[in-house]
Amino acid sequence: MSKRFGSLPLSIKISGVFILANLFIFMVDILLLFGINNMALELEETYRENRKLNELSEALESVQRAMTGYLDSKSTDSLSDYYVCERNYAELAGALGTRITNRTYDRIERNIRNMSMDYLDLVASTIEAKRGRNVERYRVQYEEASEQYEFIRVFIRNLNEERFVSNSDRYAVLSADFRNFETFAMVVMFAVFFAGGFVIIGVTRMLIRPLQELAASADEVSGGNLDASLPESSGNDEIGRLTAAFSKMMVSIREYIVRQRKSMEKERLMQEKELMMETHLKDAQLKYLQAQINPHFLFNTLNAGAQLAMMEGADRTYEYVQTVADFFRYNVKKQDVPVGIEKEVQLVDNYIRILNVRFSGDIRYERQIDERLMKVKMPAMILQPIVENAVNHGIREMGDRGRILLRVYRDGDRVYISVRDNGKGMSEEDAASIIRGEWSHEPQKGDSNGIGMDNVIARLKLFCERDDVIEIKSEGEGLGTEVIINIPYTAADGQEG
Repeated sequence: MSKRFGSLPLSIKISGVFILANLFIFMVDILLLFGINNMALELEETYRENRKLNELSEALESVQRAMTGYLDSKSTDSLSDYYVCERNYAELAGALGTRITNRTYDRIERNIRNMSMDYLDLVASTIEAKRGRNVERYRVQYEEASEQYEFIRVFIRNLNEERFVSNSDRYAVLSADFRNFETFAMVVMFAVFFAGGFVIIGVTRMLIRPLQELAASADEVSGGNLDASLPESSGNDEIGRLTAAFSKMMVSIREYIVRQRKSMEKERLMQEKELMMETHLKDAQLKYLQAQINPHFLFNTLNAGAQLAMMEGADRTYEYVQTVADFFRYNVKKQDVPVGIEKEVQLVDNYIRILNVRFSGDIRYERQIDERLMKVKMPAMILQPIVENAVNHGIREMGDRGRILLRVYRDGDRVYISVRDNGKGMSEEDAASIIRGEWSHEPQKGDSNGIGMDNVIARLKLFCERDDVIEIKSEGEGLGTEVIINIPYTAADGQEG
């Protein structure tokens, strides 16, 4: 029932409340009016017997006058008047009680009725004697009728007086009851009025309370408190639908603000990442330029040497100089965009080729590469510093026994690049320190590019947006070291490859 009431339109609710309240007041008024009418009828019925006795007394006098008038005039009109009065009195006397009881009133009524019947017989005999011109008889009958008339009149007067006294007492009681009922009716009317007012106020407040809660929430929201408590929708009327729409709107606004905050936070993190990446790249580029040699002058010089070697027929010298030029050209170009794995592998190839020329081919270099992964993107200047560390800190002093293995393979959604040497190796503590960026390495050798592992690891984390991007394995001193990095593999990378 409450759900059905809650789904009704607001206009029907308010109209229904006022109609029911007025209907209730109307019914109470009808009941009170009915009670007042009943008591008024009881008051009116109090002297009904006295009125009947008065009518009976008047009818008796009419019969006596009609009889006397006929005896005096003996006219047809007076006779007709007698018959009318006689019939009227007979009806009234016949209505008197005939019950045999111990009540005085009942005995007197019964006697009056019997005396009245006798009186009417005497009057009729008197009239007949007069019409028969029996003077002596009608005189005797007239005297008897008149004597009976006086008896009846006395009985009626006495009965009337006794009933008046009895009815006066009853009338006083009924009047007091009537006044009490009037007071009671007034109290009931006021009670119904105030009760109806309280009911209407309560129901109106119940109907308006959701609107007040909605207004309070709207005030808080307009004051800037978007976390204000939302009113509950308790019905399907206009206010309920408005409350539900407001709550839905506030939830949408809050979700939008959360999304905006997340978007701004993500944008801020991306900007920080770009700044950090740019800082690391600039640091790497600056360290490459520490040789204080103008890159263009260096490239022009190397190209001139390559041309001279080619003109003199020194093919190996030409290839070497060209390799060095390619190596430095890659190092000093802009490194703030990802490159394919293929570029990084070529840089490692050139680097090993240069070292083998310098050290008479002491470094044995092998590759196990999945060519389908060559287009996968990764940060620039990652593999060469790792290989450089493997040479400088692992196999530099091993002569022709030094070996480096470069592998590129895929496992699930990650692409792994492994650089393994058979050099000095390291302890687990040192490997962990390098990954955490806490390794205090010795001053760089003269042939180093100056990029440390902390720079490599930091740029890898920024690029992959995760921390587990590099792993360093070593079984101990003299057992070699393996550095494994992993980068994400996407379907676009695979198609491009």
